Amino acid sequence: MKLVRNEILHRESNILIEYNHADDWIYINWRGFQSYDSVVAGCEKILECMQERQCTKILNDNTNVEGIWSGASKWVGQDWMPRMRAAGLECFAWVYSPSTFSRLSTDKTLKNTEDASFIKTFDDIETATDWLRTC
Repeated sequence: MKLVRNEILHRESNILIEYNHADDWIYINWRGFQSYDSVVAGCEKILECMQERQCTKILNDNTNVEGIWSGASKWVGQDWMPRMRAAGLECFAWVYSPSTFSRLSTDKTLKNTEDASFIKTFDDIETATDWLRTC
């Protein structure tokens, strides 16, 4: 069996954005503590990558996120998510962090998202990828 690696689109210390050719989705691995500025910069890069690839699915992995980032939750929900949707996003699988504070930030973001019908949260990456494959 041939192992197919994801194509790295962008990498920084706090975020890795990859394109999964086999499943035709963008995988985002957020890492460490996030700030308003790091979230905004990362999200803008995700939007750019999604548009370049004309991709409609996102696997947003917060497994490695630590701490609270709720200062950016309103911006993510009210500004970025609608622009992602307008750019063609159909399915957004969001894997929770084990950090309680990060989980609360995710939930706050979802409360700030007017139309969250295309977003589903998960506790593990396996369940998230299964859902994304059927989406």
